[in-house]
Amino acid sequence: MTEAQLLTGRRNGKARTIGGPETVGGLRPPIPARSEVELIVARFRCMAKCRALWLQKLWAEEGEPGGRASVTHAEFATHIADRDAPQLEAEWLRKDAKAIEAEDALRMIDAELDALTESRFAKLANIFQLGQEDQLLLQAALAVALDPTLARVCSYLQDNASRPYLTEELASRLFGYGRVSVWSSDSALFRLALIERRDGAPGEPRALICDPLIRDWILGRSELDESLIGYARYQTVHSALASWPLLAECEFIRTALNDRSTPVRMRIVGPRGIGRRTFAASIASELGLPLLVIECDAVDDQNWRDFFMRAERQAFLDRYALAWCGESLARRAWPRGIPMFPLQFLICEAGQEFSPAPDLLEKTVTMPAPNAAERELLWQEHVPETKTWPHEDFRSLIRQHRLLPGDIAAAAHAGSAGLAECKQIAIESSRSKLGNLAQRMECPFTWDDLIVSDSVRDILHDLEFEARHRLDFWEHAEARRIFPQGRGLLALLSGPPGTGKTMAAQVIAASLGYDLYRVNLATVVSKWVGETSQNLERILTRAATMDAVLLFDEADALFSKRATEVRDAQDRFANTDTAYLLQAIESYPGIGLLTSNQKGSIDPAFRRRLRFVVEFAKPNAAEQETLWKKAVTALAGEGAFTGIAPSLRGLAQNVEATGAQIKNAVLGAIFIAKRDERELTRDHIIKSLERELAKEGRAIGVRERERMAGHAK
Repeated sequence: MTEAQLLTGRRNGKARTIGGPETVGGLRPPIPARSEVELIVARFRCMAKCRALWLQKLWAEEGEPGGRASVTHAEFATHIADRDAPQLEAEWLRKDAKAIEAEDALRMIDAELDALTESRFAKLANIFQLGQEDQLLLQAALAVALDPTLARVCSYLQDNASRPYLTEELASRLFGYGRVSVWSSDSALFRLALIERRDGAPGEPRALICDPLIRDWILGRSELDESLIGYARYQTVHSALASWPLLAECEFIRTALNDRSTPVRMRIVGPRGIGRRTFAASIASELGLPLLVIECDAVDDQNWRDFFMRAERQAFLDRYALAWCGESLARRAWPRGIPMFPLQFLICEAGQEFSPAPDLLEKTVTMPAPNAAERELLWQEHVPETKTWPHEDFRSLIRQHRLLPGDIAAAAHAGSAGLAECKQIAIESSRSKLGNLAQRMECPFTWDDLIVSDSVRDILHDLEFEARHRLDFWEHAEARRIFPQGRGLLALLSGPPGTGKTMAAQVIAASLGYDLYRVNLATVVSKWVGETSQNLERILTRAATMDAVLLFDEADALFSKRATEVRDAQDRFANTDTAYLLQAIESYPGIGLLTSNQKGSIDPAFRRRLRFVVEFAKPNAAEQETLWKKAVTALAGEGAFTGIAPSLRGLAQNVEATGAQIKNAVLGAIFIAKRDERELTRDHIIKSLERELAKEGRAIGVRERERMAGHAK
C-alpha cells in the first residue's frame, strides 16, 4: 500500500463540489458568514497549521537551530531515522489536541464551502472537470495568490527562506498524499494553465503559481486574459438581414448540441464587409451567448497552441462563443487535447482550407450579398439622414452600387450625412478588399479619348449599357431562375498591343463610376498545384460584392487551352486547374474584362462563357491622324500641333503605328526638343517614332521619308 493510500482521508477529499454540507458535532452549520475567498484562504491556513505543529515538534526534538546554511547533527539524525515519515505525522496529528482543533476547524470550513449556493470555485471545477486532487491543489495555489502573506508560510513549512511559494512536494504533505507529487503533467491544471509550473534556481523545486485570470475570476472579476488583449474583442450585435439563414442555422446548432453533445464549428464564408461577424454574433445571441472575435494573424506560430488554449479557457469561464479570424488559420493545425467551447465560428473567405478537427461537427454557411431592398434598409438604419436625400439620387445609389453592410457602416462611422460624402466613404472602404491581389488603376479617359472604329465603339457602348443596368435586371427572380449561373458580365478585348484595349477598359469603368482593378498575375499564377485556382477564387469572391471592373491583362496566361493529349502529371494538373478556373469564372457575378494578343490561345470552353468578344485592329490612316493630333495637342499645346500638322498627316498615311506607339513617340519628341532647346518639330517626332518602331525591329524607310517630305510641303 502506498503512502498516499495509507493517508487518504486525513486532509484530502475536503474540496468537494457536489453534495450537501457535512454535520459537525451532529449539527448542520449555519448559513456561512464568510465569503468563498475567505474560506479558501482559511482552509490553507488550517492545513498549514497542522503541518507546522508537526514540524515544530520535530525541531524541538532536534534541539539545535538549523537553516539552509548548514545541516546539523540533529537534523541529520532526524532524516536518517525518517522521523518526518508521512505515517508518523498522520498518527501524531490524530492525537495532538491542537491538531485536532485545527482539523475540526477544517471540517467546518469544508461544510461552509459546501453550503455556498453560488460557489465560483465549484463552477470552475465543473467547467474544467477537475478531479478531487486537482481541486485541492488549485485551492492551495489560489489561497497563496489571494493572500500573498501565505508565501512566507510556504517558506516556513519548507524550512527554506528562499522558497516563498507553493510546491507540489509541499502540497502533497499538506493534503496527506506523501512525499512526492501525485499530479501529472496531463492534469487540466497544467494543460489549461490554471496553475503554472515556474522554474526557479538550479536544484530548487518548481513553484506553483495560480494564473492571475483564475484568481480574478474567483474574485468575481470577468476580465480578458492578458495574452488575448489586442487580439480579441467583443462583437456588438446588429440587426440581421432578412436573407441571412439565421433561424435555420440556430436550429441546426441546437439540434447538434442536444442530440450529439458535440461542439460545432461553423464556417461563415464571404468577403470582408459582408457581415460575417454580425451574422455569427446574431446566431450566438439567439442561443443566449455573446461573441468573442479572435484575430489570429498577428499571433506567432510558436505561441499558437497556448494562445488557442487561453481563448478557449476564456470562452468557458465567461460563456462566450468564439469567432476565429485571419488568413493564418488556413496553415495552422487546430490544437488537440484542449477542451473546446461548444460553439465556434471560422470567419473565412471562399477557397480557404482548414485543418480537420475530428472532435467537432463542421458546417459551412456562405453569406449572401444584400439585395437592393436590404441595402436601402441598411442605409436608413446606419444613416438616418437618408430621409433628406434626393429620392432619385438615393435610388440610383442603391441600384448601381452593391455596397456591403460593412461599407455602409464605415460611411456612418465617419459621421457624414450628405449623399455624395457617404457614397465616397463607402466606396473607399470597399477598395482595400483585394489587397495585393489586384492593383487599382487610374481612369482619366473619356469616350472622346478612345480612337477606335465605329463598329468597335458600338460594341463597347452596348457593353457599357449592360454593365450599367444589369443590377436591376438580376434582382428579378425569374431572371435568376433562368440563369442560375453565368450572371456575370465577361468580355474579351482582343487585338495587337497598343490598340486601345486597356484604355477601353478605363473608359468603361470611368463611365460607370466604378473602380478598375488590374489583376496581378504574379500573385495569382503559381507553380504549385491548385494554388492558381485558389488565388483566383479569392479575387473573384472579394470582387463579387464590389463596385469594380476586373481587368485580366494577358488573359491567355490564365485561360489557355487544355492539353488534348495528357502525357504526364503536369498536363493532368494543368487541365484540372483550367477546369476549376472556368467553373469559378462562370459563377462570378461581377464585371470582368480580359485582354489578349492571342485570342486563339484562349480555351474554347471559356470563350463560350463570354458575353462580348471585341476585336481591336490597328488604327487606319485617318484614326492615326486623329491620334497624332490629340497626343500633340494634349502634351505640347495647340500651337505646336498647328506648326507640324501637315507632317503628322503624312506620317499617319505612310507609317503604320498604334495608339500606344504614337503617344510614346510624342512624349519622347517633347523631351528631345527640350534637350535641343528648340520648339517641337517634325524631326523630333520622327526621331522619337523610330525609337518606338525599333522595339519591333522596324524602321522608317527612305520612301516613307520622301512621301512625308512631300506632305510637309
